[in-house]
This record gives sequence, structure tokens and C-alpha cells, in this order.
Amino acid sequence: MTSPGPRFTALQRLLHWLMAICIISMLFIGVGMVSTVMPKYVPLITTHKTLGMAILVLALLRLGVRFYSGAPALPADLPEPMKLAARLSHYLFYALMIAMPLLGWAMLSTADYPIVLLGGVRLPAILPRSDTLHTLFWAAHFYLAFAFFALILVHIAAALFHLLVRRDGVFEAMAPLNPTTPRD
Repeated sequence: MTSPGPRFTALQRLLHWLMAICIISMLFIGVGMVSTVMPKYVPLITTHKTLGMAILVLALLRLGVRFYSGAPALPADLPEPMKLAARLSHYLFYALMIAMPLLGWAMLSTADYPIVLLGGVRLPAILPRSDTLHTLFWAAHFYLAFAFFALILVHIAAALFHLLVRRDGVFEAMAPLNPTTPRD
């Protein structure tokens, strides 16, 4: 694993921001989907399934790129508990970015629902029909979505803390564009 220097690579930054948009969109689509019985439910669920599979593929790609490219070192003066929190939160992010789509796929499979994505792409069932497993996967998918949302809020708060309070370059390491002005 190599270190990309003071910033993540351009590919890592692109994947981060693309996935941020996808995941935040997914959370809002999920909320809209479970709170309606209107005709818009069907396009929402199709979009939700498609976006979930896209997130799964992007997360696996991102994980591979992370193993290959590494990550910038955290500031040396960052307290150890904060370094540990940063590492653990990133492990949790990767776990959720992979687990959530797989849980959704398993949930639909165990309910014997067809998994049809935008464009008519059909995915095979990954588990046999089971009402018990469907209920378990539904609950896990539902409650982990709230945990994911909370993790995103903490991540945004940490990014803003590094940008506005510590001014230590952590935010700039993942900023989509090169910083143009040095910090005080």
C-alpha cells in the first residue's frame, strides 16, 4: 500500500464524492419509498435497488483503490482517540456500504420478489424464500439505514471540525478540488 501524499488520489476523491451523492440520495429515496403508497412507489423502489447495486460495485472498487493507493497520514498532533475514531468510522463506512446493498438483495430474495434494476436488468436471488429471514433482513436493512445516516452526520461534523477548527489539512485531503489558498 502506497501513500498518495498529502491528498487522496484523484480517483479516490472522485469515488468519495460520487458515493456521497449516491448514498445521501439513497437515504432520501428510501425514506420516500417507505412512506408512500402512491404510484411513485414503483419508480422509487426500482431506483433504490439500482442505486444500491451501483453503491455496492462502487464500494468494492473504492476498497480496492484504497488498498492499492493507501491514504494520507493523519496529522501527527491529532490525539490518539481521534485517530482511532477516524479509523473505526472508515471501517464502519466500508462495512455499511457493502452490507446495506447485500442486505437489501437478501431481503428481496427471501421474499421471492424479483430484483429488476433500471433498464430491465434482473439479478438472481441470492437466498431461498424464507419469511423468517425476510423479516430479519428487512429489520437489519431498516435500522442500519438509521445508523448509516448517523454515521454520515458524524462524518460531516468531523470534516467541518478539521476544516474550520483544527485547520490541519484533513478536509483538504479529500476536497474535490485542489485548495487554492493556504490556511492561517
